[in-house]
Amino acid sequence: MFYEWLYPLHNVHGLSFLNLFKYITVRSALAAVLALLISFLLGPPMIGWLRRVKLGQKVREEGPQSHYVKAGTPTMGGLLMLCAIGVPVLLCGNFHNRQVWLALLTTLWLGGLGFLDDWLRVVKKLPKGLLGRYKLLGQFSIGAIVAACVLVWPEPNASPTLTHVPFLKSYYFDLGLLFVPFVMLVITGASNAVNLTDGLDGLAMGPVIVAAMAFGLIAYVTGNARLSEYLFVLKVKGVGELTVVAGALVGASIGFLWFNSHPAEVFMGDVGSLALGGALGTLAVLAKVELLLPFIGGLFVVEAVSVILQVASFRTTGRRIFRMAPLHHHFELAGWPESKIVIRFWILSLLMALMAVTTLKLR
Repeated sequence: MFYEWLYPLHNVHGLSFLNLFKYITVRSALAAVLALLISFLLGPPMIGWLRRVKLGQKVREEGPQSHYVKAGTPTMGGLLMLCAIGVPVLLCGNFHNRQVWLALLTTLWLGGLGFLDDWLRVVKKLPKGLLGRYKLLGQFSIGAIVAACVLVWPEPNASPTLTHVPFLKSYYFDLGLLFVPFVMLVITGASNAVNLTDGLDGLAMGPVIVAAMAFGLIAYVTGNARLSEYLFVLKVKGVGELTVVAGALVGASIGFLWFNSHPAEVFMGDVGSLALGGALGTLAVLAKVELLLPFIGGLFVVEAVSVILQVASFRTTGRRIFRMAPLHHHFELAGWPESKIVIRFWILSLLMALMAVTTLKLR
């Protein structure tokens, strides 16, 4: 909106400062600030409303006993994050940019899917919420839509099925016919990985902030002709606008962390975690750095893999590898304080993201 309505007025006498809205960096920073302010303004009344309607967290019986004290804490706070992401993107984004609309569509789609899951579990008292097969159907569907849009409306002078290969200079892998299922897997995997990580107060927020900042930087470089040429990165016209989306993700996540830090006043629920993971996966797809996602979101991968290994080991041998999965519960049962687990996992996520970003130059 600012770019469409305010920037054209910069030629009017006395309004030359509106030229600032031309720059992606300015609009990205503004999106982050607006998302933060929206979180601060809407957070308290939304938490109060969630308490009044008694949308409280149901603690799993098979989970750590220390979590029983969290029963009744308001959940579905991800609705706040959807507002804090959507409004700044609409205000600061470029309406003519398809990548921005795709990223926003994925975020809202998966947020709606998570809302349905939370609603069935919390309000309708269904222990399993939305059945896994229906949840996967919704996730794969939006992944297929994103892939189809990229193929049908490719950016000029860019092959839609190429992806950047980490650590190799000027080398790209052409996915060809595998592009659609690959994108479906990336978005679904990222969405579920963030959902699995969201098990302690503030745990998922730190890695999401780090990953969003990393993808914002990569999107800006990928969309900039000079920087992409200097770093031998595949240039994709228009993808720089995704920096605005990344800025909104950062601001909304920081704002939510204000209320979600230990002891949490609110949980984001699946409506938040599925949306955030899907947004990160979509940023990776549109910026052509899908293969960097396991590094930038390394902590999410570790958490997801710990669940896969635990289930596979128990079903094949009857033994567990960890005390409990996902991995953060293993350390809980080992006696680590919750705050220590969260901070150390944040540090690990930061190190992984920094290593991933440096691959842009160290090739």
